[in-house]
Amino acid sequence: MKSSNSVMVPEAKEAMERFKMQSASEVGVNLKQGYNGDLTSRQAGSVGGQMVKKMIESYEKGMK
Repeated sequence: MKSSNSVMVPEAKEAMERFKMQSASEVGVNLKQGYNGDLTSRQAGSVGGQMVKKMIESYEKGMK
């Protein structure tokens, strides 16, 4: 069974990692390389929410 958090396009894995780190920085969450299981649910949610927000903004700009 495939992990639910795997990258669909393997070539994009590094770009997604940079995107995650940038999004975390923007919301004030200090991520480290590798394991980040010590984050609170709120911190992890903030990072994920920021990533989704930026993806939606990018998609909307592309629609214009």
